[in-house]
Amino acid sequence: MASPTPVAAAPRRGRVLLPTIIVLAVIVIGFVIFTSFYTDWLWFDSVGETEVFTVTLITRLALFASFGLTMAVVLAGTLWVAYRFRPAVPPLTQEQAGLERYRMALDPFRVVITLGIAALIGLLAGISASSEWSTFLRWRNATDFGITDPQFGLDIGFYVFTYPFLRFVLGFAISATLLAVGLAVAAHYLYGGLRLQPKGDRMSTAAQVHLSGLIALLLLLKAAAYWLDRYGLMIKSEALVQGFTGMKYADANAVLPALQILTFVALITAVLFIVNMLVRNWVIPMIGLGLLVLTSILVGGVYPAIVQQFQVRPSELVREQPYIERNINATRSAYDIADAQIQEYPGTVEPPTETVIDANLGTLENIRLLDPALASPTYNQLQQIRAYYSFNDSLDVDRYALEGGQRGAIVAAREINLAGIPDSQRNWANDHAVYTHGYGFVSAYDNTADNSGQPDFFESDIPPEGLLGIEQPRIYFGEISPTFSIVGAPEGTPPVELDYPDDASPTGQVNNTYTGNGGVAVGGLFNRLLFATKFQDSNILLTDLINEESRILWDRDPLTRVEKIAPWLTLDQDPYPAVVNGRIVWLVDGYTTSNEYPYSSRVSLSEVTSDSITVRTGSSAVAPRDQLNYARNSVKAVVDAYEGTVTLYAWDESDPILQTWMKAFPGVVEERGAMPPEIEAHVRYPQDLFKVQRVVMSRYHVTDPATFYNGTDFWIVPFDPTQSIQQFQPPYYLTLQMPGQVGPAFSLTTTFAPQRRPTLAAFMAVDSAPGDGYGTIRVLQLPSNTTIPGPTQVQNNFESDPEISAELSLLRRGGSEVNLGNLLSLPFNGGLLYVEPVYLRATQDGYPLLRKVLAGYGANVALEDTLDEALAAVFESDPLPTPEPTPGPNPDPNPDPGPTPTPTPTPGPSGDPLTDLQTALADAEAAYARGQAALADGDFAAYGQAQADLEAALRRAREAEARLTGDDGGQPA
Repeated sequence: MASPTPVAAAPRRGRVLLPTIIVLAVIVIGFVIFTSFYTDWLWFDSVGETEVFTVTLITRLALFASFGLTMAVVLAGTLWVAYRFRPAVPPLTQEQAGLERYRMALDPFRVVITLGIAALIGLLAGISASSEWSTFLRWRNATDFGITDPQFGLDIGFYVFTYPFLRFVLGFAISATLLAVGLAVAAHYLYGGLRLQPKGDRMSTAAQVHLSGLIALLLLLKAAAYWLDRYGLMIKSEALVQGFTGMKYADANAVLPALQILTFVALITAVLFIVNMLVRNWVIPMIGLGLLVLTSILVGGVYPAIVQQFQVRPSELVREQPYIERNINATRSAYDIADAQIQEYPGTVEPPTETVIDANLGTLENIRLLDPALASPTYNQLQQIRAYYSFNDSLDVDRYALEGGQRGAIVAAREINLAGIPDSQRNWANDHAVYTHGYGFVSAYDNTADNSGQPDFFESDIPPEGLLGIEQPRIYFGEISPTFSIVGAPEGTPPVELDYPDDASPTGQVNNTYTGNGGVAVGGLFNRLLFATKFQDSNILLTDLINEESRILWDRDPLTRVEKIAPWLTLDQDPYPAVVNGRIVWLVDGYTTSNEYPYSSRVSLSEVTSDSITVRTGSSAVAPRDQLNYARNSVKAVVDAYEGTVTLYAWDESDPILQTWMKAFPGVVEERGAMPPEIEAHVRYPQDLFKVQRVVMSRYHVTDPATFYNGTDFWIVPFDPTQSIQQFQPPYYLTLQMPGQVGPAFSLTTTFAPQRRPTLAAFMAVDSAPGDGYGTIRVLQLPSNTTIPGPTQVQNNFESDPEISAELSLLRRGGSEVNLGNLLSLPFNGGLLYVEPVYLRATQDGYPLLRKVLAGYGANVALEDTLDEALAAVFESDPLPTPEPTPGPNPDPNPDPGPTPTPTPTPGPSGDPLTDLQTALADAEAAYARGQAALADGDFAAYGQAQADLEAALRRAREAEARLTGDDGGQPA
């Protein structure tokens, strides 16, 4: 007899399987969420800043719970009231008969649906509110600015700290009330309290009371919004005059009274709806609501437009003048340019005397010839050592106190770069346990090069050799460090981390074991499981390279580390390395910013900080606020490249925004006096802030409201003339002596051009070296009729000069590429001196070498082999003593002089200038080719002779051209 088929088994298994899957999914999701939070806490614990994590988390949770719960209670309560006071017997109409089917279907699930709707919307509201944690903390710890606004007399801190939070709370309340009105209408309609096809009254008494109360509450909130909008006029932006921010004449005399009237009308209408809760008559409150809408259109829209059209436009300057003055004063204060020292500069061009040259030696001797934007390939070629090391694409400018005084330097950290490892050697162990860190620091003098055009290094090589005394050259925390690395081992364990290559070692390398305190312990099974989940990498669980002393390093970029510890800062995008007390550290500038400073004009951070070197778009984690109208460099951060420790120093201790955040996170930011002098020696004025200030200064150097309104004296930041893309010329760190200064100072500089003219309008520099003058902005304003050329015109003068053009054309032939370095502008002798290094790069696997220097002074331009020759040509005198040539890297103490190169015979003139010109150009090309061949062979003596032949050929070409055109130009035969 066949056994019966178990027909009920499958359904029972299905009923068990689905809950099991759900439970497992909840466990997995919960563990992933727990992993995210707990590993973050471990990261903050590793840098000693758990308070940042806990304060932020508690604030987020408190906002989530309070606002989410409030929203849920309001909505659930609204639905409960609508159901509780529903009609006991709905009217017998066709409409209600149709709704009865829905009521019967929903009633068994009514509580679940009510709680589900309230929970879902409450969850979304809580998540939205939790993102306002910084707004809440700013309000909770607000600090007065000590400055009052000119309209209401309120402290600026009200607009920066209190107003945003009030707007958020009011917006939340209005949203909750609107949702409650919508749900109440739906519920009353479903249960018969609100009827579209009435048989009798359209609305029950309970529905009328309920809806009237909710609408009255909404109108009260709208009245509060109208009242708060009065203060919003102080920070609104309109294009009166190129980004004007703040209240204008029409706002003060039409919009402001209109908002007061609307506040009153909204309150009266709210009272009418409250009365309607007692008197069942919708006519009067609806008339009040219609009156509010009509008033908002006529008084809030039409009346201000009439005032603008018929009172302001006919005499706009007269009407707006006091408000433009407010905008000027507020903007200059908000961007910290109010104390800029603007002085008239003659803009004359005269041949300098020896006295003038001696007085300006502080500038002339420190002209930077090494371009940090072009030097990276050269550093990589000469100091990369191995392909798995790399330098940043754009190097950094710093200065060091060396024998003989302070010297400018182009610096770079030699970081590990996994992309340089051959594909055959790429595996998990190498990527995460062997190639773990960079090694060393490279620095070259910024105003010299050796005879071959290579940088003159004073710190280089592996192991480090040089003048800086590096004791800890390892870089575990850098800009291009791997996503995560696992380091460390018990004492006595053979090291597996590649430290640096060593040809003398049997293995070709020296290994190392990390002994620092950076990172988080990962030796235990639980932590391995955590980080395997975090990085979605099972190898962390399975590898035998992890031991009880292992540590995992992640979030290693200096900007990321500072951003996590101080999420309220906007960070400068150019961290730079320095050697301090034998260790490599990263310095990062942090800004406190706001977008709510009354009357201050706004700028887009991404737009004003983009230039020919760096192009930025929108906001990011380290620059979360793109629009701003207030900025201060309030914090200097230091990140240790070996330990990963982050130390924040209060640089501008008077900044109210910084004081507010220091109250929110006590102990996170140290006092300025705690900064060691060795670190302070490498502090510099930040580029991004300076870029913002120069754009603002281009308009707000004008302090007269009438002139500002007309816009006739506005400047522009010139485009970089050495680049094909139209982007701002970047500011340059230079050591120079401004008029009135007793000596040269490390400064950040820029130029301005007048609108629609290629001349120079002004030169601006800010003291970048710590001390009493740090942050002092000096502007040299040239006369409006100046003939001093601007950067674009100077570059055109260089390129259009026949001699320079011919020589550059020859340099570009023969398989070489000419790279034009940064065009530097320097105040000199009442005018401007321009200097531009010229680099030559072989087109195949070449790297830039400094070969020539362009100089311009007034209408004089020159292209010479050295800076002093170029200056002598434009000054018509030698401004600098000829320095001893700097030897190339690792010179041979007993070099073999080799055969003396034989000069190429110079042919005499043939009598036919055209033939002589063709012969000279051919000789120039041949000399150039010999020079390139000698350079490739490393024969610098032959290269020098070829350069001399090239000069002679070019001279003969110029003479032949002069004879051909009948104008010898005063040239000797």
